[in-house]
Amino acid sequence: MIYCFDIDGTVCTQTPDNKIRAYNEAEPFVDMIEAINKLYDAGHRIIFFTARGSSSGIDWREFTEKQLTQWGFKYHELILGKPTADVFIDDKAVNVRDWGRCGN
Repeated sequence: MIYCFDIDGTVCTQTPDNKIRAYNEAEPFVDMIEAINKLYDAGHRIIFFTARGSSSGIDWREFTEKQLTQWGFKYHELILGKPTADVFIDDKAVNVRDWGRCGN
């Protein structure tokens, strides 16, 4: 399977948009590191998809790649350019809290 995860507010604490200091202060959710790495180790494809830089035009790729690695996440791909929105409607969407309740 292919799993696609948002970053801010999903695998780490939510930070104010496009603030280097705020991104530096983000803390990973340890349970998410463990769950995602378990999926990776089981052979699933892991993609991170983030809106970092979508509204500011700042390229956060290098910073975000280093951050994910420092936190210990295993993944295959990082995609920047997720549109900024208050609500996402998707037929395959699962809220992170609901996903956690499923035993992940």
